[in-house]
Amino acid sequence: MRPVRGMRFVAVAASAGLILTAAACGQAPDTTTPGGSPSAAPKYTACMVTDQGGLDDKSFNASAWKGLEAARDDASTNIEIKNTASTTAADYEPNLTAYVNQDCDFILAVGGLMGDATQKIAAANPTQQFGIVDAKLAATNVFPMQFDTAQAAFLAGYLAAGYSKTGKVGTFGGLNIPPVTIFMDGFADGVKHYNTVKGKNVQVLGWDKAKQDGLFAQDFASPPKGKQLTDTLVAQGADIIFPVAGGTGLGAAEGSAANPGKFATIWVDVDGCTSTQYCAGLLTTVVKNIPDAVRDAVLKGAKGESLDASAGTIGTLANNGVSIAPYHDFDSKIDAALKAEVDKLKADIIAGTIKVESPSQPK
Repeated sequence: MRPVRGMRFVAVAASAGLILTAAACGQAPDTTTPGGSPSAAPKYTACMVTDQGGLDDKSFNASAWKGLEAARDDASTNIEIKNTASTTAADYEPNLTAYVNQDCDFILAVGGLMGDATQKIAAANPTQQFGIVDAKLAATNVFPMQFDTAQAAFLAGYLAAGYSKTGKVGTFGGLNIPPVTIFMDGFADGVKHYNTVKGKNVQVLGWDKAKQDGLFAQDFASPPKGKQLTDTLVAQGADIIFPVAGGTGLGAAEGSAANPGKFATIWVDVDGCTSTQYCAGLLTTVVKNIPDAVRDAVLKGAKGESLDASAGTIGTLANNGVSIAPYHDFDSKIDAALKAEVDKLKADIIAGTIKVESPSQPK
């Protein structure tokens, strides 16, 4: 048991099954600098527990792992990384506890669904530093990384309303939880803003912001369920689909790539044109810059810098913590005036001229 260097930062994430074997720890850790020579810095171990969507969800779990890889590859540090997947919520606590017992310096919990388990294990291990994506907990040893995705989703909603030919756009979520509904709120408000400015009546199917209720798959790892919900929305006339459902949303992305003239998908978390094979069907992506937030937190921990749990980080349009991705295959299909309006909206939100509000926004 090595001595604790101050407070270790534990980042926890849950994904596809707790199997605490060498295979479950993902790729082999690299304990050398990118140049190949041993680092003079003391080794710092960053461990990640994924949510149920799995490490290869093309979404938030994959984004968090990318952040750990970026931290590992920083030449000024000697960082080793590991990951464990969770198949069900029952895996969260044992997965986190296992990494505490392995003396991980940084344990990352990926996703708000892991909040209760992370709070419990962090409170039981007050000298262990944890981190969590998409939640802020009472425990003072859990560093929060949150994102005001309503801001970027507002831009996507305006874009969708302006691009739609049917006057109907649709959205569905994985679960009715704040890290999901914040996207849906911003999207609905972006459509509403378009209607106000243009005197139109584009409808949002699948989400009622006032009631905070809508269409949910109850799953973050089922593309077939995503396809089923997408088919329902398209049958109702929607020609833009916005799935906020991790891997479940792949059912929408695959369908739009296969039917480019029928409907388009707006992806979430990480640019879908770099993370999936369905770029041909993706209008854009509402990006949550999890990689940079995770990388920066791990590097601070590795360098002995303080991680203030009372503050954490909140990604916004202003600090590039959230954004919309390039239009890729749709760039030539989107009217230049609409692109300019989206750019102007971004500037207005950053300046505070336009307020984007959601009950799920991080505080």
